Amino acid sequence: MFTGIITDVGTIAELEQQGDLRARIKTGYDTATIDMGASIASDGVCLTIVTLGDDWYDVQISAETVSKTNLGSWTVGKRVNLERALKVGDELGGHIVSGHVDGVAEVVELHDEGDSTRVTLRAPEALARFIAPKGSVALNGTSLTVNDVDGCDFGINFIPHTKEVTTWGDVKMGDRINLEIDTLARYVARLHEAG
Repeated sequence: MFTGIITDVGTIAELEQQGDLRARIKTGYDTATIDMGASIASDGVCLTIVTLGDDWYDVQISAETVSKTNLGSWTVGKRVNLERALKVGDELGGHIVSGHVDGVAEVVELHDEGDSTRVTLRAPEALARFIAPKGSVALNGTSLTVNDVDGCDFGINFIPHTKEVTTWGDVKMGDRINLEIDTLARYVARLHEAG
């Protein structure tokens, strides 16, 4: 489990296809405090550590994960949002995030509003019903509040702090973004369907 509060921005150092996709991620985390087999959310995707180095770790990414996320478009040098798994007693500053991406949204509009940047994203139609104004979503692992919803499109504002400490300062039109809907929204919809 995660909170969607990004605690490091890593860099893809190596990519290799060996049955599954294997990625080496350079990090500012103290890797001596990371256990082999631990989970770190990388652009919102919960990935298992398979090898550790002094300032890097390797993850293995299944074909299923590549097909459901934007990780297949990773390139060497790409910056990625990182968050270590939640520990009992940690502050829950964002919202409950599982690291299980539901789909990929696309950036369809960008413009500045004061010092903030307003980003409009288009969700897959099957997921749009789970996104509500003032509700939560995780986008590339970042816990965010939805400002407005219009069909499959929804708007988010990024304050300067978020743009500085995550990869959101790099966002461009057409970017494909990992989307995890709020767990509560999923269960409310399921209960509603059950009658």
